Amino acid sequence: MKTKSIFNIALLSLFLFSSFQLVAQKEKQLKAYLDHKQFYAPNIGNYVEIQLQFIGYTLNYKGVGTDLQGEVAVKLTVRNSEKVVASDAYRLNSPLMRDSVIEDFYDLKRFPLAAGRYELEISLQDLNSDKAPMVGKQEIIIEDWSKSPHLSNLQTAESIIASETSSPFNKSGFEIIPRISNYYPNAANYLPVYLEMYSNNENQETFGLKQTIIHNGTKLELDQFTRFSKHDVNQVQPVIRNIDISQLYSGEYQLLFSLISKENEVISTSSFFFERMNEKEIAYGVDDIIIDPAFQASIHEDSIEFYMESLIPIARPAEVKNIISILKKKNNEQNRKYIQAFWIQSANGRNPYDAWLGYKRQVQLVQKMYSNNFMDGFETDRGRVYLQYGQPNSVIVRETSPSDYPYEIWVYDKIKQFSNKRFVFYNPDLVNNAHRLLHSDMVGELQNYRWQQQLAKRNSPNQNIDNPNDGNDDHFGGNSRELFEQR
Repeated sequence: MKTKSIFNIALLSLFLFSSFQLVAQKEKQLKAYLDHKQFYAPNIGNYVEIQLQFIGYTLNYKGVGTDLQGEVAVKLTVRNSEKVVASDAYRLNSPLMRDSVIEDFYDLKRFPLAAGRYELEISLQDLNSDKAPMVGKQEIIIEDWSKSPHLSNLQTAESIIASETSSPFNKSGFEIIPRISNYYPNAANYLPVYLEMYSNNENQETFGLKQTIIHNGTKLELDQFTRFSKHDVNQVQPVIRNIDISQLYSGEYQLLFSLISKENEVISTSSFFFERMNEKEIAYGVDDIIIDPAFQASIHEDSIEFYMESLIPIARPAEVKNIISILKKKNNEQNRKYIQAFWIQSANGRNPYDAWLGYKRQVQLVQKMYSNNFMDGFETDRGRVYLQYGQPNSVIVRETSPSDYPYEIWVYDKIKQFSNKRFVFYNPDLVNNAHRLLHSDMVGELQNYRWQQQLAKRNSPNQNIDNPNDGNDDHFGGNSRELFEQR
C-alpha cells in the first residue's frame, strides 16, 4: 500500500499464497504470511527478526494419538551482493491440533546483520504433502543504529504477555506473538504494539515519545489517540502500548511514534499503516452541522433525496445505515446537513465543498450514461462501479454478437493496492440500458467463473451453466475470454 519504514513485507502473494480453488482440494496447499523487523542489541548490534505465520487450515496433518500435527521444512537464506551471510534450515512441528480446532501458528528467527542491503530467500515445504516447496525472495535494508538515538521498527502483536520462560518470542521479559496482517476488523478493539528506544550515550538521556494516529486521507492527527511520555534511555528501553481503537472509524491510518530530543526536535520515527473496519461507527453529529450556503445552493430542493441516495455507492456499511435511516425521516434539512457532514469526513484532505462538487459531477455523468426506466444511474451496476472506483482506464464494448448478449469489459490499471482489475457487464434483457455485473476479479466483487457460458446463453438458452460439460468456450463468434484476458 504505502512505503513502510518498518519494512513490513505484507503478503507474499506471488510465492506464499494459493488460490481458493487449490485450498479447497483434498490435498491442501500451504499458505503463510511473512514479515521482518529490525532491532538493535548492544552485545549483538543490528539484527533482523524474520516472522512467519502459518495458516493452520492450509496444512496437511498426521495423527499423533488422538490429536493432529503438521510439519513444515523451513529454509531461510540471507545474501548480500557477494555471498550468503546468514542461513538456517530446520523442521517445524505445528502445535497439536484437534479436528474441530485448527489454529494458525507462528515461528521467528533472528539474524545479526551489518548495515546494508540484503536479499532474503525463503523456502517452505509441507512435509505431509507431495507438492513442491514454495519459494520467495524479498529485499531487506538494515540501517546502522549504533551511533545515534533511534526507534526500532514498530512491532504490532496478536498478544503481549509478561513471561520469564524461554521462548523465541520472548523479549524484554514479554512473550510477543507477532501480528503480520495490517487489517483490523470490527472485532479487533485493541492494537497491541512493541518498540524499543536506543541511545549509545553512557550518560542516561531523557527523551520525549509521541504516539499518534494519522488519517491517511486527510493527513490529520486524531487528538484522542495522541499521547506524550518522557523516558530515560541509556542503551535499550522497551515500550509497550495497548491502544484502544474501538471508537476508531473505518478507514486507512498511520500509527506513528516519534522520538523527540530535549530541544523538541524529532530525531527518529517508527510507523505502521493499517486499515480499520468498524461497523459500530457513531452517526455524524448532523444536528450540530451549520449549513454552508455553498452546499445549500448546490442542491435544488427537488434533488435532495436523489443526491442523498447517491452517496450509497461510496459509503461504508455503517454510513449506508445512517443514510437510509435519515432518508426515512423525509427531512430535507437533515439530508442537507448529512451530505455536508459526509464530505467533511470523507474529503481526504481536499476542501469538502470541492470534493462534493467533483462527486456531484460524477453522479450527473452516470445518470446520463447508465440510468434506465427503472433505476437512477447510481443504482445500476455500471454506475455504482464508476462512482466507487472511478473512470476505467479502458472500456471494451460489444453491442452485437451472433452468440453473446451485449456486454462491456471495464479495465482498471490500479484500484488502491490492486493492479489490472476487470469488470464484465452484460445486458440479457437486450433493452433499457440495463447492463448487470456478470463477473469481476476485484476483491469483494461478484466472481462468476462460468461467466463466458452465461454470456453465451443468448445462442443456447437451454444450456446448463453449472454443468462443466455443457457449453463450449469456443462457441461461434465468441471472443470474450480473449478480450477479458488481453493486457
